[in-house]
Order: sequence, then structure tokens, then C-alpha cells
Amino acid sequence: MLSPRMPELSALEMLAAVHSLGSLSAAGKLLGLSQQGVSSRMKNLEAQIGAVLLTRTPRGSTLTETGTLVAVWAADVLAAAERLDTGISSLRAERARQLHVVASQTIAEHLLPRWLVALRRQQESHGIFPTVVELTVTNSEVAAEMVRSGAAAIGFIESSRLPGDLASATVQHDELTVVVAPGHPWARRTAPLTPAELAGAGLVSREVGSGTRNALEVILAAHDPGLALAAPVAEYTTTAAVRSAVAAGTGPGVLSVWAVRDDLDLGRLVSVPVARVKLRRPLTVLWTSGALPPAGPGRDLAAIAAAPTPPPR
Repeated sequence: MLSPRMPELSALEMLAAVHSLGSLSAAGKLLGLSQQGVSSRMKNLEAQIGAVLLTRTPRGSTLTETGTLVAVWAADVLAAAERLDTGISSLRAERARQLHVVASQTIAEHLLPRWLVALRRQQESHGIFPTVVELTVTNSEVAAEMVRSGAAAIGFIESSRLPGDLASATVQHDELTVVVAPGHPWARRTAPLTPAELAGAGLVSREVGSGTRNALEVILAAHDPGLALAAPVAEYTTTAAVRSAVAAGTGPGVLSVWAVRDDLDLGRLVSVPVARVKLRRPLTVLWTSGALPPAGPGRDLAAIAAAPTPPPR
């Protein structure tokens, strides 16, 4: 370990400036200090080292032989510190140029594109070279694991069950809706579905680990702990496949309104209301630790995601 006599880099920078410029006043001007300030700090440095570094006369101050020797030694330390500083700056610049994001499907397909456009415009307006974003689209469970392992800097998930070992913040809320094909019996009913009817129906569903399936399980269990989803009539790994199967008449499904807005507008799907429960889930950003996401483009993207987004009609 270094001894207490090892000066800080700022003190060595001051000594090197006095050595190279030849006077306290010139060193002070370079460092933004008064001549008296440099002189005072030199006294502190002498006390720390335990040697006289300056010869002080009415005509000015010059380095002693010891002071010159320490200044020469300091040059090597300062050169190494400069290399370290340059290396750290390059790492930070590399982090600012690249960002790996993982997102679950509804967010990746319907929200993240506009967030990324906003990030790019924000960076360009500040004269910053736009970040290259590498995006992985998966389900909420895998997204959390990628953030946990460091494979992604931040993740956006739709699950209502949040991993306790990761930091998180809610950025938006998403409405789910029950949808059926126009020929399905539920499309013609006048009364809303009961939660028990919804739970007992065989749904066209996403796979285990998806945010949509998880959120529906949590919502129904919160309404009635005895409610559990019946086995799916069909199970798919993409939202698009679920939507297509529902439209083909395979069975009812529960999807984000973002995912089905066009199908509802065009009449390919019909939305069925549910009584006594609100099919609403949080959209969450995940990162490894700390009060805020990692500084840089990841934090900027999370802030953009948290800005109000008009819901689909």
C-alpha cells in the first residue's frame, strides 16, 4: 500500500508546473490559482513529503535540487495517470456509442421504436454522435436474466412479477383486452365476462415466462386467489402468432391493446369486456443496481420511456 507521504495527483501536477514554467505565478496562471495559493499548497506538499522543495527569496522562488528531483519523478507518475485517464475516457465513449437493450415483445414492437427515435433526436440536438443500439426481443423472464448476467445494460419487461435482485422502475402502464374472432360466441354477448369465465376458458396464449401471460395470472389471482388459468387451447412464442390464431377462430386470447388496435379497427377481432377486474399491467425498465439506470444513453432512454405516451384509441 502507498504510504501517507504519497502526494495526490493534483499536488504533483502543481509541482510539475512550477518545474516546467519556472515560477509560482506562471504555474498559478496555468492551474487557475493565485501565486499565494500555489505557495500555500507547496508548503503543504513540503510538509507531507518531509523535504524542502522551494528556495524562497525576495526576488522569487525556485525549486531546490530536491524539488527538481521530485518533479522529475512526478513526471512519470503524471504520464501514467494521463494514460489511465485517456483509457477510461475511451471506455466511457465506447459505452456512449453502443447500448444493448433487451425488451419483451409488445414493448419492442409498439413502443421502443418511438423511444429510440426520440433518443436519436435528443443526441443529435446536443451534437452527440447517435448511439448504436443492439436490441434483443424476447419474453420478460429471459429479458430479466439478460440484464442480470450483464448481456444487456437495461431491459424493458411487461411482467407484473418483478425480479427482486434487480433495480426497476415503472415507465408506463399497458391495457390488456380479451379478443375473439367475429364468429366467436363471446363476440355477440351483451354482458361482460366474469373473471371466472375468463380463467376457465381455454385461451390462445403466449408461452410460460411471457409478460402478457404472467400479468393475466397476477391480475386474476389478485381478484380471487382461487382463480387459476385453465390450460391453453394453443400456445405460441410470439404475439403475432397468438393474434393470428385468435382471428382464425382457434379461441379467445388476451393481448395488449397496442398489439390488436389495427385488428379491432378493421373488424378482424372483437374486444370483449370483463367485469370487476381491470386488465392493466405495468411496463418496467430493469437494470442491475443503483437508484438510477447506468449513466449515459441507457439512462436517457429510460427517461424517454417514462414520458407520457398517448394510448391507442
